[in-house]
Amino acid sequence: MQQRDKYRLALLAACAIALHGFERLIPTPIPWLRFGFANIITLITLILYGFNAALTITLIRILIGSMLTGTFLGPPFIMSLVGGIFSIAAMWAASRVRVFGPLGLSLTGALFHNLGQILAVYAVFIQNLRSVMILTPVILFIGTLTGVLNGLAVIFTMEHLKKMSDNVQNSQ
Repeated sequence: MQQRDKYRLALLAACAIALHGFERLIPTPIPWLRFGFANIITLITLILYGFNAALTITLIRILIGSMLTGTFLGPPFIMSLVGGIFSIAAMWAASRVRVFGPLGLSLTGALFHNLGQILAVYAVFIQNLRSVMILTPVILFIGTLTGVLNGLAVIFTMEHLKKMSDNVQNSQ
């Protein structure tokens, strides 16, 4: 990987951490509900730089974000870590099929992020299948909505980056 790409990945990690922190400032009707804005950066990284870079961005964001918010090694950290790993793996696998665009990849990531979180909650915290199953439809519905919003943001951002790149190439 070129030095320029390493700088870009560091910038993407910083953006993901900033979005993660910003998102915590937004009041939500449900305490654990988050929009997952940092996943926009993760998906852009996956598209531009591949699986390893996206996984690195996700792990950096989860580690530093949890340290900054005081949740390191707590339930939110574990749920975010498991969900993030599931999400990256699923989006990478879906991207290899080359059928899905950014919106489909985002929805895939949202679904598997939520499934990973549900699995973590069941395996580590609640261990009551009925309680987990009651929350599952709500979590998956909200995850679908945020997956669509984040996917649309990725489409918009990628189009903007392409225009910027075209402008730079045309001016040279």
